Amino acid sequence: MPPTHIQHYGPQVQDPNHQVQQPYFKYSQCTGKKKALCIGINYVGQSGELRGCHNDARNLVNFLCSHFGYKKDDIVVLTDDARDPRQVPTRANIIAAMRWLVRDARPNDSLFFHYSGHGGQTKDLDGDEADGFDEVIYPVDFKAASHIVDDEMHMIMVRPLPPGCRLTAIFDSCHSGSALDLPYIYSTEGKIKEPNLAAEAGQGILSAATSYLRGDLSGAMSGVSSIFKTATGEGKKAEEYARRTRTSPADVISWSGCKDSQTSADTVEAGKATGAMSYAFIHALSENRQQTYSQLLVSLR
Repeated sequence: MPPTHIQHYGPQVQDPNHQVQQPYFKYSQCTGKKKALCIGINYVGQSGELRGCHNDARNLVNFLCSHFGYKKDDIVVLTDDARDPRQVPTRANIIAAMRWLVRDARPNDSLFFHYSGHGGQTKDLDGDEADGFDEVIYPVDFKAASHIVDDEMHMIMVRPLPPGCRLTAIFDSCHSGSALDLPYIYSTEGKIKEPNLAAEAGQGILSAATSYLRGDLSGAMSGVSSIFKTATGEGKKAEEYARRTRTSPADVISWSGCKDSQTSADTVEAGKATGAMSYAFIHALSENRQQTYSQLLVSLR
């Protein structure tokens, strides 16, 4: 079982009221309610049509129910072959389902988000992306309603979560390395990638990252997987980013099929089309449920 107490990390700083503050998070004991949102979009009849995304969503539902005690009544599935208009993955329905997922979230809950479909990038407008591009996902009606940006997904699904609430996210899509805009990313060696001293208000992110990782490894689980996406390095943008920090006291981890700069693809397994990331995730945990996050990262490769 993971530690039950609050995990502090990073430097202590004084707030405007001269109170000492230090970043922290708390693990979920996963004894509360379980809810899931699984989205699979094949873009039927559109250019760039995919084949395996419906299968991915349904496979994840079955996997969660058979291996982790989720109930189908507590899972929302959105696919573009659905007959019920409320279950079609339009932009409005996806946003509504994301809000449903985190509504009334409490400590020790286990929330699960899965997206299989097209992903992409768009120009960053707020200075929080080192490469100048935000990551996006594409609803089935994206041509009319637009995409959904990582900033918005973070604000909807991460920001409202209380300490000790678990959110596990899987993005089986292109350009999805930081699609949930989490502040830290791990390599398969269990190391935090490319910490940037300017990114957290210019204060000790290297120390914060080291403490965070040390805290992870001292517990039974290897901890929250995500890495700090650096600001552009320009002073103004670094300050702007610091005001909009993505740190969270919740227990949040996101798994992605590729880096922000890479593309993902369909594959065929057992004669059926599937997303490579979705298949690897299910296969790896079906083979061995008792893996640390670092071990699972290696298993997924």
